[in-house]
Amino acid sequence: MSGHSADGVALAHADSWAATGSRATVHRVAREDAEEQHLATHATRAIGAGDRVREEEPDPLRTCFERDRDRILHASAFRRLAGKTQVFVFPDDHQRTRLTHALEVAQIARSVSSALGLNVALAEAIALGHDCGHGPGGHASEDAFSIYLDEGYDHAVWGADETLVPLNLCSQTLDGIRNHSWSRPAPGTAEGEVVSWADRIAYVCHDFEDAVAAGVISTDRLPAIVADRCGVTRSSQLGTFVRAMAEATAQTGRVGMTAEEAEALAEFRRFNYENVYLRPESRAQADAVIAVLRALVEHYASNPSALPEPFLLERGDDKDHLRTAVAWVSGMTDRFACDRAVELLGWPEEQLPRGIDV
Repeated sequence: MSGHSADGVALAHADSWAATGSRATVHRVAREDAEEQHLATHATRAIGAGDRVREEEPDPLRTCFERDRDRILHASAFRRLAGKTQVFVFPDDHQRTRLTHALEVAQIARSVSSALGLNVALAEAIALGHDCGHGPGGHASEDAFSIYLDEGYDHAVWGADETLVPLNLCSQTLDGIRNHSWSRPAPGTAEGEVVSWADRIAYVCHDFEDAVAAGVISTDRLPAIVADRCGVTRSSQLGTFVRAMAEATAQTGRVGMTAEEAEALAEFRRFNYENVYLRPESRAQADAVIAVLRALVEHYASNPSALPEPFLLERGDDKDHLRTAVAWVSGMTDRFACDRAVELLGWPEEQLPRGIDV
């Protein structure tokens, strides 16, 4: 079906009425002009093709940060987040994955950035890309891979400097991804700082909700400081924290959170660590993940010919077989990594991370 013809163009519906009321198109330059006029003083402005390692021609319609956002959305590294652990290995239909986590971070970052007059497209791009460096099995993969790299394995740094390099993203986008973790230096943009908060808000709230749904914890155990100030539902908690960021900026002009709500968020996170992330079952899951991933890295490092040729070509002249093996294994989904362990290494299925369906 080729659509319905009218005025020399094709329309999707026979009774289509949609129009803009103008024949004008909002080109990139007009978007940039609007940013200059309407964004906050220290918001990041999009300029032409953007600051990229490899120079490019500007897009006629999209700003450089809109282009970055779109590239990340269409990247295979982003799609593979659908098969990577957030908290529960190989999550069921209603539990978060790294992909749904990234989408929720982007939603929070968009809400905050819009309210603060910041560059929404840049905040979205950073948020969508912030976890693309994560390996299978959650944060346990960082412990698994770190022993093979002199600098260790930090998913934030790896995502910016290894995983997303082929996309030729703007320096501001990469900086926000590289430095979104609170243990890293502060991002160089206000939008990157927003994502640092949005990431923490998102995972604290939705990991608790998933744990409640899985029967790991109950809402009546939530500390009073959290329940009283933020409520026990994800909706009320998110609303509280987003409004607290807007209020902090209204009071000080800084990107942050009002003190009482920040205290509640910190206590909420501590509660999750004690009752969800570090419970015995989670520790056992992490140990199983580490064992599988290290065995795979060592297998591929010893047998680089087993790596796919397109992947080797993409790595260029990298002769460090361990680093190349880490790059390959870190990109795997939970299921793919466990399948490879069983098929290539004869890994006993009972020793796979609990929750994997093979």
